Amino acid sequence: MCHYCGCREIPLIKEFIAEHERVTDAAGDAQRALAAGDTARARELIAFMVRELDSHWRGEENGLFAVMREDPEYADYITVLVDEHRDHSARLPALDLETPGGRDEFDVMVQELHQHISREEDGLFPASLTALSGDEWNRSMAAWRESHPEE
Repeated sequence: MCHYCGCREIPLIKEFIAEHERVTDAAGDAQRALAAGDTARARELIAFMVRELDSHWRGEENGLFAVMREDPEYADYITVLVDEHRDHSARLPALDLETPGGRDEFDVMVQELHQHISREEDGLFPASLTALSGDEWNRSMAAWRESHPEE
């Protein structure tokens, strides 16, 4: 995890990273629950992940991603990230944890989420430091707030 560029001090990026940590913590807890045979607990944790990722992805896509996508240099990179959001939002709630294949698929998805998060935290977020103006940060933060009305 990079702590070099300072992007973690930007309030919006700090929020995104906190959401990433909540999701990956829940994923690890779900994997441990499945290993212990507690499928019900794993389902609860995955349901939490689905809810957390829904608001997280809306905040990213409607804010930071939308603003950065205006620059052709980042458009293709962001398209891949959005495609991954769509893929996981369809697959995660549909997992059948009662089967070995479903549990294996969850493990694959957890690895994919870690890779996805790495591309955001080690690639896109640091790039945002130099790519965005003050007004673009304000637009990005407004979109995050809209997707998190309870915050």
